[in-house]
Amino acid sequence: MNSTAPEPHRYAVIGHPVGHSWSPFIHGLFAQQTDRTISYRLLDVPPDHFRSTTLTFFAEGGRGLNITVPHKPAAAELVNVLTPRAERAGAVNTIHLQDSHELLGDNTDGAGLLIDLTNHLGLDLVDMRCLILGAGGATRGILAPLAEANPASIVIANRTAQRAVDLARDFADLGEISGCGFDELPGDSFGLIINATAASLQGEVPPLPEGTVNASTVCYDMAYGRSETAFTRWANEAGAARAVKGWGMLVEQAAESFQLWHGVRPDTRPVLEALSAP
Repeated sequence: MNSTAPEPHRYAVIGHPVGHSWSPFIHGLFAQQTDRTISYRLLDVPPDHFRSTTLTFFAEGGRGLNITVPHKPAAAELVNVLTPRAERAGAVNTIHLQDSHELLGDNTDGAGLLIDLTNHLGLDLVDMRCLILGAGGATRGILAPLAEANPASIVIANRTAQRAVDLARDFADLGEISGCGFDELPGDSFGLIINATAASLQGEVPPLPEGTVNASTVCYDMAYGRSETAFTRWANEAGAARAVKGWGMLVEQAAESFQLWHGVRPDTRPVLEALSAP
């Protein structure tokens, strides 16, 4: 009697660009660790084709998608059901095909970031002045979890000031949250600066005034790469206490997605060790 291997369950990350993503590697390690058989692909899809590509993926047997720039707000509009944290964010980074055949949208970015900041980096965010660069879907995903950590204030700075102002207004019930343009920052220092723009992927840094960073500032780039990003290089040159790439957030948010899909949360430590190996 012939036995055949089970057909792998299909997953993917969809974005534009997406070639830099380490998600296939991470989810592959999670699958090995938890004895799951999966395939995980990269889907580089421009905005005009996001909806059709996503619906086709699930119609052809896909089980789950991770969503990255620039599709997170569009994903929130596409799914049938939103988790409370995704609804609050207005952005989705994880889609799960449920047994009911409905598409559930979740946002694991904020949880992943908070785990990295507090558990891995040991930061106490209570009463800290925080600055977030960028007012897109990435920022929407982290605002509520960050605000729930009780910082003194959160400033959102963006190239287009009105987008930052509007976003801050959407979350104003969670604490002291304000928005402005990059050129409107007063030059005061912050305890934590999070780069949630895509500028690092183009080798650029948002224009920030002198004095934004001091010797106790932690600068966190949600982007990541083997070498320094443009933002972490700038932060080190500006004298920041620490300049951190977003590997920890990437792995922890992926673990949250994996748990949604498979019902088990993998151990992130060996994956972080594998990513940090030379």
